[in-house]
Amino acid sequence: MKKKIEGVLTAIVTPFERDGALNTPELANQVNRQLDAGNGIFCGGTNGEFFVLNEKEKIAVTETCVTTVAGRANVVAHIGEISTRETIRLGKEIEKLGVDAVSVITPYFVPLKQDELIAHYSAIADALSVPVFLYNIPARTGNTLEPQTTRTLARHGNIIGIKDSAGSYASLSGFLEAVKDIDQFDVLNGPDSLIHQGFVEGCSACISGLANVAPRQINAIWTAFKAGDISASQQAQENVTRLRTDLYNVAFSPAAVKQALLLMGYPVGESRYAVQFSEQMNQQIRQIVTQSLM
Repeated sequence: MKKKIEGVLTAIVTPFERDGALNTPELANQVNRQLDAGNGIFCGGTNGEFFVLNEKEKIAVTETCVTTVAGRANVVAHIGEISTRETIRLGKEIEKLGVDAVSVITPYFVPLKQDELIAHYSAIADALSVPVFLYNIPARTGNTLEPQTTRTLARHGNIIGIKDSAGSYASLSGFLEAVKDIDQFDVLNGPDSLIHQGFVEGCSACISGLANVAPRQINAIWTAFKAGDISASQQAQENVTRLRTDLYNVAFSPAAVKQALLLMGYPVGESRYAVQFSEQMNQQIRQIVTQSLM
């Protein structure tokens, strides 16, 4: 791996045109917004609506991000599919584009045992030359990577970390404890509410969906922490947590993030999945964003 993955990576949204087609010029614009705030890029994930993108679009999203970043920050691309075979196939296409690493969600819909997850991830890591992050988000997949399973996989030479989006401190701390003595294996925090705590306890980076809306506010948590100003980092986290709580109370978090961007004047388009926003919800989002980003 060329560069260590650290700091803030934004789980970048995937912009669409009014007719629903991919909008790569606006994606490049959003990537540059994040770079200006000091953030890296995580593309094709939950906030990027990977579950409604076809393979050609996933490749185009990644290519746009890599080209726009042009080596100025880290780019991690999500490649997880429901089968091992399809994940490897997509991964082989994505690794050609020059990403720093890839992330692989646990397979979804089909419940798997821990030894089956080990076999799945091992086969993927064996097949790819690009470094691999595990991606734990059980609320969306129905499959949970357990800390001991992660410890086993951490010994694979091409598996370099885990992104934990389970949403709880117990989950995050469990992974940190399980791999604390394994060098070159990093834990990336997913929930925006735990960014500061994650850094304090040893996370190398956070993957933030809310950074789409508040790139500088999210980055302030990391910047203060890295400078040794723990108090300022905690205060920045409290500001972000208030925004997160208010915004995510309105709608499913990726949908709320994208709608907030749209209402802020960025032409990112509507989500492809069946989510709807009433005028009352839009007014709530406008008010929340205005108050939080003043």
